[in-house]
Amino acid sequence: MSIRRKVLIVEDSGATRELLRAAVESLIEVEVHTAESGFEALKVLPRHRFELIITDINMPDINGLELINFVKKNPHYKDTPLFVVTTEGREQDRDRGLQLGADEYVVKPFVPERLCDLVRRYLKL
Repeated sequence: MSIRRKVLIVEDSGATRELLRAAVESLIEVEVHTAESGFEALKVLPRHRFELIITDINMPDINGLELINFVKKNPHYKDTPLFVVTTEGREQDRDRGLQLGADEYVVKPFVPERLCDLVRRYLKL
């Protein structure tokens, strides 16, 4: 039996969160956890060891850019792959996310198969 890789999805929209969950869970080697906000993600991160984090940018309380900044400064997560999945498609938004440490920047609406390909590549599945 193979060890399942843990992925954290941080998304405030319930419908989008479930779409992301369904796409990533289609990879049987992956165990998905979710958080509805950046603040909730900060509470979940110390309880598990995630191998990949997927976050939105526009969220209440702590937004995705602030979350990326926190994650990349945390010694336990500084090397953890992090994807941004967002409606913010301007080049300056993309550049900002990548400068903060995001490994991939995916604009909504996204193609689930493409997201799964990225997950496979980063988790080496």
